[in-house]
Amino acid sequence: MILTSIFFHVLFGSRRDRRRLFHSKGFNNQVKILNVPFDNLSVVQFLETLKSGVVFTPNVDHLMKLQRDPEFFKIYLNADYRVCDSQILIYASRFLGTPLKEKISGSDFFPLFCRFHRNNEDITIFLLGGAQGVADRARARINAKIGRDIVVGAYSPSFGFEKNEQECLEIIEMVNQSKATVLAIGVGAPKQEKWIDKYKDKFTHVKIFFAVGATIDFEAGIVRRAPRWMSKMGLEWLFRIYSDPKRLWKRYLVEDLPFFWLLLKQKLGVYQPPSFTSCKKSSMEDR
Repeated sequence: MILTSIFFHVLFGSRRDRRRLFHSKGFNNQVKILNVPFDNLSVVQFLETLKSGVVFTPNVDHLMKLQRDPEFFKIYLNADYRVCDSQILIYASRFLGTPLKEKISGSDFFPLFCRFHRNNEDITIFLLGGAQGVADRARARINAKIGRDIVVGAYSPSFGFEKNEQECLEIIEMVNQSKATVLAIGVGAPKQEKWIDKYKDKFTHVKIFFAVGATIDFEAGIVRRAPRWMSKMGLEWLFRIYSDPKRLWKRYLVEDLPFFWLLLKQKLGVYQPPSFTSCKKSSMEDR
């Protein structure tokens, strides 16, 4: 996987090569990688466009899960926005000849979103995720950086909370009582996406739903992010394995590795999406 990252970086990484590819092919409004359509937006475009809806940020691991999980796939296509959360997928889009404009990872975009709405009193946020006390710590740090109480509520759910209907209903009540207009949930995929899809209609004030993965941990300052140079080269996954090998080695080195074979098959025009995708239509087509 390291060699693949370097190969993509060398092949499509220079500014001159990116300009040549972009000018020759142009940008599509939507880019499909395997069976998933991505919204092809820059960070600035997304900040200016995002007023409401469900936001998912697909990465390689999500794409591999979406080859096997029909429920997750259906929920993914029901999202209002799917933006690229992986430099590997940026390289992959260039390899396919349909380049994505920019990586928009949840961990990068969420703090930008907070700063963008620094003076917008209509934007208030509830954080859901992290171990005990982590969401509260993230709340305090974000509010201190932004200079106002943009985060109006925070809760770290118990392990397995998604199976406890009573706790889920209590969470919904907490969010509704806070009058937050944005819910950022970081409990891992596909749990966070499935939880949003199941309960999103029960919120009275929330207009934007973010599935943010490890972002709450990052904002709380309890987990370090990869150095920027590793992120730019598509090696953030390697840093994450180093930081948490017991939990993550199998995900990146076993479960996600077949992505590159499937990508090559798509390039050659022989990729066959899972059979459960044939009768599904992207919600993007209906917007």
